[in-house]
Amino acid sequence: MVNRNVIAAKLGDLALRVGRVRKHCKASSADLGADVDALDLVAFNLMLAVQICADIASHIIADAGWPGARTLGEAFGRLQEHHVLSPTTSAALARAAGLRNVVAHGYAAVDVGLVHAAATRGITDLDSFAREVAAWLSQQK
Repeated sequence: MVNRNVIAAKLGDLALRVGRVRKHCKASSADLGADVDALDLVAFNLMLAVQICADIASHIIADAGWPGARTLGEAFGRLQEHHVLSPTTSAALARAAGLRNVVAHGYAAVDVGLVHAAATRGITDLDSFAREVAAWLSQQK
């Protein structure tokens, strides 16, 4: 059985991180790139938001007794298989995991344009994730 309190707390954390991204993001990628502190805040909070989504996915998978996932993308796919997430949201979060990896592991210099796009257009995918998980959770006994 899925622990509703854990998922609810994590959804609250996700909302906080998404709010911080929206608060600190600049109007253009050039403006964001010119403000290193804002870029750091936006990139870090995006990374944490995607990690929270991954944590939620892992909790649901484990608590429901579904087969484990080897990657973050596979975890979001598992939620799609069990009708927690739509195909669109699952695919978007799998892509977001790539940005999370770049920021978390410092694979390369962070692409300001990519961070800005994630913070302005991609942020709605995090909202969709939260809505879809909350809707699924409300249907569980």
